[in-house]
Amino acid sequence: MHRMNDLLRQAQVMQNKMAKMQEELGERLIEAGSGGGMVKVVCNGKQELISINIEKEAVNPDDVEMLQDLVLTAVNEALRLSREMVEKEMGSLTGGMKIPGMF
Repeated sequence: MHRMNDLLRQAQVMQNKMAKMQEELGERLIEAGSGGGMVKVVCNGKQELISINIEKEAVNPDDVEMLQDLVLTAVNEALRLSREMVEKEMGSLTGGMKIPGMF
């Protein structure tokens, strides 16, 4: 019974550490761009978009598809970098063990 209590206590400590890290990661910002910086996107560690900045030169009414592609590329890159950051940080906490639903 004593071992079970120790195991539960360790699990609770790990859960608290993970919750704190998730909160901290949610405050970290990742920036990615496309088109040589014509479109810049910022997201956080919760994979939420924080801002999108589009340079005036990227806006061409005759080529809307290019702007759409630039935005998609920048957003996807920012989200990818954010996921990588979360996986790296959580992996260091969990010893590389992937816990479903955490990241």
